[in-house]
Amino acid sequence: MTAPKPPDERPADPGTWLLDRIDAREHRLTCQIEQTQAEIDTLAARLSELSEQIEHLRITRKTLISLAEKDPAPAEPLAPPTVPDHPAYQQILTVFGEAGGSLRARDVAVALDLPLTRNGIQNLRAKLKRLAGRGILVEIEPGLFTQPRP
Repeated sequence: MTAPKPPDERPADPGTWLLDRIDAREHRLTCQIEQTQAEIDTLAARLSELSEQIEHLRITRKTLISLAEKDPAPAEPLAPPTVPDHPAYQQILTVFGEAGGSLRARDVAVALDLPLTRNGIQNLRAKLKRLAGRGILVEIEPGLFTQPRP
């Protein structure tokens, strides 16, 4: 009868024992490589974020410096907007001058004693939008017009 071998004793075949040790060492190194690669990926992502932030700051600095260095030429006074020649536009502006506030197309039609038909109000709204497009009136919300403040 042979005595059982203690657990720390090497197996009879030295080749198997060496291969097992190599496998264990390879497994530990593989785990370390994976952990290190994960850390590198995290750091690379952080580096990319920081690089993007610093690039934005550089662009902002460059833009501010270029704006500060420019010597703006004196602005030429803008020509006043031209009112279309049709007398209806003069009447509309008279209504706005007397009202002193915001008006809708229907309000202007009532002030001008125009018929309150759908087509009449649509035509008046088109004129108001044309005046707003030229900067003579301001559309402060859809369908509500007023004169611009000086």
